[in-house]
Amino acid sequence: MKASTLSWTAPGDWSRGADAIAAADLVIAFGSRSSLEQTQVRQELQVLCGDIPLIGCSTGGHFLDGRLDDDRVIAMLVRFAGTTVRGVCLARADVHSDVEAGHQIAQRLMADDLAGVFILADGVSINGSRLVEGLTERLGPDIPVTGGLAGDGADFKATLVFGPGGAGYGRIAGIGFYGDKIRIGHGSFGGWQFFGPRRTITKSHDNVLFELDGKPALDLYERYLGEEEAQALPASGLFYPLQINDPNEPEHEVVRTVLAIDREKRSMTFAGDVPVGWSARLMHGMAEELKAGAGKAGMAARAMLPEGVLPEVNILVSCIGRRLLLGQNVGSEIDTAMEILGARVPTIGFYSYGEISPQSFSGRCDIHNQTMTVTTLAEVP
Repeated sequence: MKASTLSWTAPGDWSRGADAIAAADLVIAFGSRSSLEQTQVRQELQVLCGDIPLIGCSTGGHFLDGRLDDDRVIAMLVRFAGTTVRGVCLARADVHSDVEAGHQIAQRLMADDLAGVFILADGVSINGSRLVEGLTERLGPDIPVTGGLAGDGADFKATLVFGPGGAGYGRIAGIGFYGDKIRIGHGSFGGWQFFGPRRTITKSHDNVLFELDGKPALDLYERYLGEEEAQALPASGLFYPLQINDPNEPEHEVVRTVLAIDREKRSMTFAGDVPVGWSARLMHGMAEELKAGAGKAGMAARAMLPEGVLPEVNILVSCIGRRLLLGQNVGSEIDTAMEILGARVPTIGFYSYGEISPQSFSGRCDIHNQTMTVTTLAEVP
């Protein structure tokens, strides 16, 4: 497996890498929404890719080999030695539900030698929990699914996804990896700290939380955050995510980020489902713990590779809330993960509105928030 990188800052930039693109089996690209909304950017890359699977999305910031970028459009070109790939893309408007969208993506990618799937989806209009539910229902527990929800800086207005056959809003794109040579490692960790008692979700609908312990959820948040940060909700909620836990599967813990609030209904909307009966605890973050979490994600992904097999390509997806909290030190979590995975291993990634990965302890795939999620690819001889 070999990988190289390109970036686009002005019309015609992609053409300088035309030979490298022509030799690739897969192209992964990330950029800001404002950059990717320029039709010429996508068209130049898509024309050069031709039939080569291309997948990408808008972000809350993106990086190549540790360098964070908000302006350029970046791309990684991957050439496999003994692995084939296939890409799909569909518009959410063409299906009845997010679960059905997951079913269709899975059905189009399914094959006897499917080894893993990487997914990118609209980060504003798609319920990631339902999408993952549909994917895993069709793929089963043995096919790892990783990826993330597209971003839009810290604006949460609109996100763009592109894949084989087109680009736009409200889209989902997926890549399947096939054959017996590919090895896929994955890890997902947060590093957030608990505060306050454990509570029970007593009223919710999908990703909308109404009550904790029989009391309005927003009342609880406002009491803990204090007047100033309560007034800044939902933006301040990025720094105070909620960890939820399935009482029937104690090891399955996921983190949820606040996306919106309804002060009249006293409800809160999260970036993923918050099921009734699950327990919940408020969390807050500190830079060192988040950095350590990124390292644990890297270690978990690397540990999944066979002994003697090293990472050859890394894809990192981290939450926009982590970037906002880390501020000037945001590069530290990327550096920490790369030190574990191999500083010279080609690495691409982005800041997302949700991370998709099997949970590190339960092994169950889910949508995560406020985590660093690592996917590492390698091939065996």
